[in-house]
Order: sequence, then C-alpha cells, then structure tokens
Amino acid sequence: MSNHLISLAIWIPIFAGLGVLATGSDRNAPLARMLALLGAIAGFLVTIPLWTGFDVANGGMQFVELNTWIPRFNINYHLGVDGISMIFVLLNAFITIIVVAAGWEVIKTKVAQYNAAFLIMSGLMNGIFTSLDGMLFYVFFEASLIPLYLIIGVWGGPNRVYAAFKFFLYTLFGSLFFLLALMYLFIHSGGSFSILDWHKLPIALGPQIWLFLAFLIAFAVKVPMWPVHTWLPDAHVEAPTGGSIVLAAIALKLGAYGFLRFSLPITPDASHQLSGLVLGLSLIAVVYIGFVALVQADMKKLVAYSSIAHMGFVTLGFFMFSAMGVEGALVQMVSHGFVSGAMFFCIGVMYDRVHSRQIADYGGVVNTMPKFAALFMLFSMANAGLPATSGFVGEFMIILGAVKFNFWVAFAAASSMIIGAAYTLWMYKRVIFGDVANHHVAELSDINLREFAILGVLALCTLGMGLYPQPFTEVMHASVNELLHHVAISKIQ
Repeated sequence: MSNHLISLAIWIPIFAGLGVLATGSDRNAPLARMLALLGAIAGFLVTIPLWTGFDVANGGMQFVELNTWIPRFNINYHLGVDGISMIFVLLNAFITIIVVAAGWEVIKTKVAQYNAAFLIMSGLMNGIFTSLDGMLFYVFFEASLIPLYLIIGVWGGPNRVYAAFKFFLYTLFGSLFFLLALMYLFIHSGGSFSILDWHKLPIALGPQIWLFLAFLIAFAVKVPMWPVHTWLPDAHVEAPTGGSIVLAAIALKLGAYGFLRFSLPITPDASHQLSGLVLGLSLIAVVYIGFVALVQADMKKLVAYSSIAHMGFVTLGFFMFSAMGVEGALVQMVSHGFVSGAMFFCIGVMYDRVHSRQIADYGGVVNTMPKFAALFMLFSMANAGLPATSGFVGEFMIILGAVKFNFWVAFAAASSMIIGAAYTLWMYKRVIFGDVANHHVAELSDINLREFAILGVLALCTLGMGLYPQPFTEVMHASVNELLHHVAISKIQ
C-alpha cells in the first residue's frame, strides 16, 4: 500500500465525490453531507503516512509510482513527492475537511453536487502537486478549473456568472502558453514528457527566455501576480464561503508551485536573467496592492487583495535564489492557507447572519459575538504578520533573505507589513469594536459548536506553526537545497 499512497490521496476524494453525487436530490442532503465528510477525512488520513514515512534527509522524489498511460506518446502515470510538494498535498487534504464542514448548514440546494465538486477538486489538486509527467500535470491542471468554475457559477453571489467566466477565461488563457511550452520541451527532449528529464535538458538562453515567459504568463495568472490579478477579487466576492477558502488556501498555490517545478529548474539561466522582472512585479503586488486593500469597503474584497499582496511575498522569496527566501516563501504559502481560509470563514460567519459584507453595515460585533471576536482577532493579527503567529514566520524569513540580497528590496518588502497591519486592523476595528451599530448587529448570535470547532482547529494550526515552524522547514530543507543547487548550475552548452 505504501507504493500507492499518492494514488490513494488522488483517487479516494474523487471516488468519494462521485459517491456523494450518486445520492442525488436534496431529499438525501444529510446522507450527502455525511458521505462528503467521511470522504474528506479518508482523503486526509491517507496523506498522513506521506509525512510520517518521509525521509527529510532525501531531497529527491519519494513514494514514486510509474506506470505507462499512453505509450504512443510516451505519456506515463508518473507520481512522486519531495519536501516541497508533500506539504501541499497535506494542506489540500486538510482544507477539504474544512470546506465540507463550512458548508454543512449554509448550503441548502444542490447539496450533493456542491460537496462532490470540492472532493473531486481536492483529488485533482493532489494530482497537480504530485505529477512527474508533464502531460499528466497539464490534465490535472486544467481539470481542476472545472469544479471551481461550477462552485463559483452555481452557488455564488448575484454576479457569479460574470466572476466564473472571468476566472475561467483568465486561467485558460495562461494555460495555452503553458501547453506550447510543454510541446516544445517534448520535442526538444526527443519525445519525453518526464518533468525530471526536462530538468536535465541543455537549453540555450534564447529558447530558455521564451519558455520562461510562457511559464510566467501561465503561473502569474494563477498566483495571481500584478497586473493579471483582476479576476481574483471578483471570484472571491461572488464565491460561496467554501469556494473562497479553497481558492485562497489551495488554488493560488498552484501557480507558485509551478514556478518551483517548471520555471526555476527547467530555465535556470532565464530565471536569473529575468529575475528583476519578477521581483519588480512582486514588489508592486506587495506594496501597491496593499494600498488598494486599504480603501476597500467590502470585507471579502479587502481579504482578496491582501491575498495578492501575501502571494507577492511568495514570488519575491523564490527569485532571490536563497534557501532562506525559498523556504520562507513555502512557509508563507502554508500559513496563508490557514490564515486566509480562516479570514474568509469568519467573513462567511457574519454574512450568514447579516447577509452583508460591507464594513459599514457592522460595528460593535464584540458585544454580541465575544467568542467569534476573539478568534477573528487572532486571525487578523496573523494576517498582519504578528510574531508568534504563522503569518510572521514566512514574511520574516523572506525579509531576512531580502536583506542579504538587496537592502532596498528588503525595505520595500518590510514596509508592506505596516500596510498589512493598517488595512487588517482598520477593518477589524470598524467591524468588531465600538457600540452596537444597528439592530442587525444587536440580534447576532455567537458562533455555534460547528463554527467554533472549525475556527479552533485553524487557530491551533496558526499558533502551532507560528510558535514551532521547524517541522515544516525541516521537511522542505533538503529539497530546497537540491533545487537551488540545480538552478545555480548553468545549462547553456
């Protein structure tokens, strides 16, 4: 069974989703919810041996599976995890449980289809994080768009169709360039789709630059980086709470992961050559988007823009080519999964009661929801990068790496922590503190047991990672060092 752990992590959620779908109409909604939760828990449990059985001293691929899929084109069912991808498989499986629980009482129509979409998407995303065959990666990469498109388009807000189409068209546009790059690599490698073989290809600087730009377009849309970020606020605002959680916690990580699996190892010389471009775009996201977040009146839109700023930190860390920067970026990605997921859930809790996301419609929530206010404060502080929370660890490591790289880059990056504190705490103050603003707030009831359990688990993750990040950094260290050693070696013949 240990040889098929990755396959189980992919296919258990997918088949569980199909099983949930088979429950049919909303008359069977309780059964659909229960099956979905059991499927999500089973999907998470099979990922735990990936962590416990992982050799942290080995920077290469582990738990490898290799079977022929389409022999004519040399396409294989080739899977494996290293210290970089393994943590995202676990994060994805964990967040799937959270989103199923988050929609437990809120989603009342098409319950089976809603939960099935999340389970199937969970399996597909595990496929993305573990694929070692380029075409297999592309199939999972594209297929994962469909459930998220449906989640936004069917269960979203009033402008859900517009937001879903915008999300789909932006990401599909980027994927076309990615497909062209895959075709070039297939031909240049003599007919191989193996990503690990592509890492060893000698490619001249000219083609490397074109490949890098193709990857950049594809992955920048997914991250999303400025200026191709405009689909994200619309998608977040219209998506149901579960959709926003999985979009922020997992879907945004796919683009960043693509940089580490494709851009850096396949085009190392072009990565060094064009690093200034990526660093510039990252700093614009970190600083400018922070100011954009500061003026938002919609809570969801504010947190959506903060996600773009936090992901700007991630790409900044990658392209400084230091272990501190890359590991900090990976820690930031995991932390962002916990914190942004919790922030969107908190906003969803208030929206379910008041049916408004406007900051102006709140005020004095602490008077009627004290437990909620305390937990929301923790996540707001983590979003602002408070020490002892997970939000601080990654940003601190990236800024530390930036100081060694370039003082002014570090200064610009560090200034964003002040901007982040400004927009997050400004929102929190207006929503939570003060006198009760209106009768809607006066009638609020505090969080129930289900909501408390979800926020409590995310709070433990946020604090645990903030106080003791070593288990996360230890597991990725060897793989990050191997990647950076590979990127440091020129492939120009």
